[in-house]
Amino acid sequence: MMESSSTVGFVVILIWYTILGLLATAGSVAVTRKFFPGRAEQIFYGAVLVAIAGVYLAFMAYFRNVSSWRTELIWVIAFSALGIAGTRYAVVLILGYSLHGIWDALHELAGHSGFSPFGPGELTAIPLAYGVFCATFDIAIATYFVRRKQLWK
Repeated sequence: MMESSSTVGFVVILIWYTILGLLATAGSVAVTRKFFPGRAEQIFYGAVLVAIAGVYLAFMAYFRNVSSWRTELIWVIAFSALGIAGTRYAVVLILGYSLHGIWDALHELAGHSGFSPFGPGELTAIPLAYGVFCATFDIAIATYFVRRKQLWK
């Protein structure tokens, strides 16, 4: 009985963080459209991708998971490069956020279900449902970019 209620609780948390990710996307879109007209919005989101790429290094330091240093650093560099290139090319920004959403989901799965395409300890730990929130935001914002890319030319 206890396991069943903890599973229900886990599912409720995942749904809640998915909703929060969608709300964060809506809020981000509303703010950036107001304060960053046209291509300035694209440049802003490219810079944000660079910043959010480094969050996993902070988690690695906080949770003291030094075995994930190499894997995390390689992906931070990759996402940073995509963010920088994304300031100029909308399709790269769409790709960068979509891949980052997958990266978030992989961390969630590795940390809370045991599934990982990497070796043990090669992905840093994250707080419960952080990956769900971020993956939702990343995929939703990438979808928004598809609609906005014509304006960014």
